This record gives sequence, C-alpha cells and structure tokens, in this order.
Amino acid sequence: MVKGPTRRSFLSLFPASLAFASVNAAQKRRSPLPQTGEFVRFADPLTENIVVRLTHPGWQSLLPSVRNRFISSKERFLVFSSNRGGAGLCPWLVDLRTGRARLLGETKDLAPRSLCLDARERALYLLDGKALKELALSNLRVRTVAEDVEDFTVDLAASHVLFLKNGQLIRVGDPNVVNKDLNGATELSASPSGDSCLFERNKRADYSELWHVSLKAAAKPVLLAKGNIWNFIWNPDGSSVLFLREAEVNGVQVPEIHEVSPEDGVERKVERTNQFAAFAPNGNGSVFVGASRSKAQPDIVLMLRSPQRELTLCEHRSKDPASVAPVFSPDSRRIYFQSDREGRSALYAVSVERLVEPTL
Repeated sequence: MVKGPTRRSFLSLFPASLAFASVNAAQKRRSPLPQTGEFVRFADPLTENIVVRLTHPGWQSLLPSVRNRFISSKERFLVFSSNRGGAGLCPWLVDLRTGRARLLGETKDLAPRSLCLDARERALYLLDGKALKELALSNLRVRTVAEDVEDFTVDLAASHVLFLKNGQLIRVGDPNVVNKDLNGATELSASPSGDSCLFERNKRADYSELWHVSLKAAAKPVLLAKGNIWNFIWNPDGSSVLFLREAEVNGVQVPEIHEVSPEDGVERKVERTNQFAAFAPNGNGSVFVGASRSKAQPDIVLMLRSPQRELTLCEHRSKDPASVAPVFSPDSRRIYFQSDREGRSALYAVSVERLVEPTL
C-alpha cells in the first residue's frame, strides 16, 4: 500500500520559515494546555497543532460574514452572535487577551451575519429584523439608523454606511439616493477603496449573479459573473473580486477560486481547491484559508497563492462546511472559524504566525 506524504515532507514544500513552525509546534505539544477565561486550548488530533476554543459549545455562537470587519486590529476583540443565557441571538464581544465575553445589547431578531465594525472600531452596525442599528461600544447606547432595510455595508475607506431599501442604495447622512437601480440586490459589499459596491442578484440553489456598481455617479450595475458561484469577497487591494465556482474536472465537480476585475470584466481561474466550501484571503491576498467539504477530510486548509501549496491546519468536523467561514485576523497571524463539532456551533482559533507573513 502506497502511503501519502507525511506532514514533515509536506512542510518541506513550503518556504524555509515553515520548517521552524514544525519545531515550534513540537515544543508546544510538550507544554501544558492552559485555560484563559473561557478559552480552552487543545491539540488537534490530526495535525497536533494547537487550537483554541473561544466559546462554550453549550450555546450557539456564530461569526459574522467574512466580508465584514468583526475582529479588532487595535484592541484585540472579536464580535459575534450568541444565544448565551437562554435568550435569542444577541451581539457579544469576546476579549481575545483575557477570554472573557460580554453582552453588548438585546435584540429581537438579529441577523447574525450582519455584525460589522466601523472603520474606527468604535461602533457596531447590525440588522435587527429590518432595522439598521448602530451600537456604540464605549457606552453600549443603541440608535436606529434606518427602517425597512434589506441589507447594508460599511465603507471602511470613508467611514460611510450604505444600505439597501426598496431597491435603492442609500448612504447614511446623505440626502441623495446613491443609486436607484439595485432591485433584487442582496449581500452588499463596499470595495476597499470605497468607490464601488458588489451585490448578488437572482440567487437560488446552484446559481447566483455577481454584480458591480460604481458609487461615483448614478452608474448602471454591471454583471461580473454568473452560474454556480458563491463566497464572493474583495481581494484586499480592491483590484478584483474573488469567489468560488463549481467546475467539472474529469467528471468530478471541484470548487475553484476565480477572480474577476471590475475594470475589464474578465474572469480568471486562480487555483483549484481542496474541495473548499468557504474561503477567505489574508491581508495581502497571497494566502487563502479554506474549509474543506470533503467528508473524509473535513479540514481547515492553508493555500499559498503562488506557487500553489496546501497545508492542513486542523480539522473542523462541521456538519455544514460552508458555515465554517474561516477568516484571517487583520494582521494575518490567526485563523478564526466556527464549527458544531462539539454539538452547538462554537468559535475556534488557530495561530498561523509561523506560517504566514504578518500583514498590517
């Protein structure tokens, strides 16, 4: 029987700096695994990498959309949704240094994927039913920004909030409607530069349309891609949009990472994936993290963009791989994801600071 490559031989395919990571991981395995606050550290049974469970699996804990900012780059905290205490889903904040979580406010019908920090990380925006609300993190005061909102996005470049209402794109504080031609739009996402916006249309099982619209003028939306595509996210430099597309390879359906530039509308294949159900880029777009949908290998995987190399970080073992939603911290030092591996969905983290170059 022919054996596959060992973890040691696989690491040799990565840059020399990764060899040190295997030594460091071995040293960590000899150390005790302490608990900080609610955090619990354990060695992954597959790779022996250290994984930290951030929230107790006795409650449901959910991450926001990977397109939103929900991890602080300044104060080391993460916002999430949870039904802790037996109530419905509400916004919570966990201190990533102490492991302590605190309730930010009560909501009636929270959309868990909607949580998004503003550019200064002083306010949290969310959808409670169809009400767009702003929660000040300093004093936890809440104000309703707009009613009957279908979706919203935060423009981190200009600190603006854009929302969708009756097919119209509106900027908070602006008396003028930004665009009136977004009927049927869902999943808004402002570009890193703040001068354009992505959205989906006609989304249904195994089909979606990805559209782009400029915010500089009352421009008409432009179709960028369509078909069996999902998980669209801006490349960090804003030059293109990344997404997953189902492709047939030798009679087998395989997810591929594709990208399309709004400038020319040309779609290109980036890489074929290891059965990614969800993915996200690091701070400079040089590395991807993905959640595999393979039942035999339900793993969190790192993929170098060029040259293509893959490394398994740990198992996620989620019943719904698409919901795992792995994402890099703003400095690319850690991976955060969610999984129901222990019953209810809980949040987890794994360090990649020895594997990925830190980003600003």
